[in-house]
Amino acid sequence: MISKLERRNKIKARIRGRISGTPERPRLCVFRSNKQIYAQVIDDLAGNTLVSASSKGIDEGTKSEIAAKVGELIAKKALEAGISTVVFDRNGFLFHGRIKSLADGARKGGLKF
Repeated sequence: MISKLERRNKIKARIRGRISGTPERPRLCVFRSNKQIYAQVIDDLAGNTLVSASSKGIDEGTKSEIAAKVGELIAKKALEAGISTVVFDRNGFLFHGRIKSLADGARKGGLKF
């Protein structure tokens, strides 16, 4: 029997084999824990995190609403840093629930992917 973590790591490796962040189009990577959600914009060629945001400090709303706020926050920070287009990395998580809310929030904030 394959565990949830092993399954996610397999999916994650498959995704990362296909996508990579460049300086022109960095990677928007999302991590979801039970309590928090984190997002980073990463340039894989240089190995740098350009912008990051998390749900720490955001208390009001459901988990999905908080994820949407984090998406808008990462979009705002990325646009301030001169980044308008990214490639989305769901990091092995299903594109559903909080991950989808974060992506929709980032699109609403002005990021293109």
